[in-house]
Amino acid sequence: MNIAVASGKGGTGKTTVSVNLARMLGSKVQLLDCDVEEPNAHLFFQAEPKEKMEVTIPVPQVDEGLCDGCGECAKFCRYHAIVSFGTTPLIFPEMCHGCGGCTMVCPKKAIREMDKRIGMVETSQTGHITLIQGRLDVGVAMAPPLIRAVKGCLQEGGTAILDAPPGTSCPVIATLRNTDFVILVTEPTPFGLNDLQLAVDMVREIGIPFGVVVNRFGVGDNRVHQFCSEQQINVLLEIPDDRRIAETYSRGELIVDSLPEYRQLFKGLLDRTINR
Repeated sequence: MNIAVASGKGGTGKTTVSVNLARMLGSKVQLLDCDVEEPNAHLFFQAEPKEKMEVTIPVPQVDEGLCDGCGECAKFCRYHAIVSFGTTPLIFPEMCHGCGGCTMVCPKKAIREMDKRIGMVETSQTGHITLIQGRLDVGVAMAPPLIRAVKGCLQEGGTAILDAPPGTSCPVIATLRNTDFVILVTEPTPFGLNDLQLAVDMVREIGIPFGVVVNRFGVGDNRVHQFCSEQQINVLLEIPDDRRIAETYSRGELIVDSLPEYRQLFKGLLDRTINR
């Protein structure tokens, strides 16, 4: 079963939920940190990467000797990574999605593809947890190709927890696609409610079952719970606004290890997610 942990905005506690869920699983589990622009799940596990894989995407390169400036490649590219004004086209590699369409439509076969590095996928092992994380190179604009590479390391037949990037944009969609269940993490504040509404609309559009975790329960108001009640959304867990949790997090420690009284809460979340 593949469980994604997402949120409408950053700072709600996605990683907190992801790493503690992974710890609570008694069997082998894969933890995928798909927030490739700023991965942080590794901060909670003392393990050095045992495998590293370079990830590239194909970007076009034009042979000026063959190109007649017809502009078919520029007409095809929906992302405007190629621009032609009747001369040899200009290539903007940062905007290229690596689809390869320009090479197919070029009548002169003047375009070939070159590999462009976008980041790394690192794999480490700590106890029963296999941590797989992506690291996007500085200056690279597009995260989805690297997220797909992280997900490509998934082993079939086991349980996987995918820590998604914040928000509701393309990197989140790339993470959530083909998962079995989504845990949406929010907080009981006006900002939390607004971004939860966006995240709920996104998950419903994709068509994946989901539930909500309310972090820092006890602050703010009850509008998040009211929204979930009106929308018939299951609130899977309420994590109290406990200063000790923040202190534990700041030290890079897991809640279920440092504060054993919370183990039952996360075990309940695990049961409600897997045995729903």
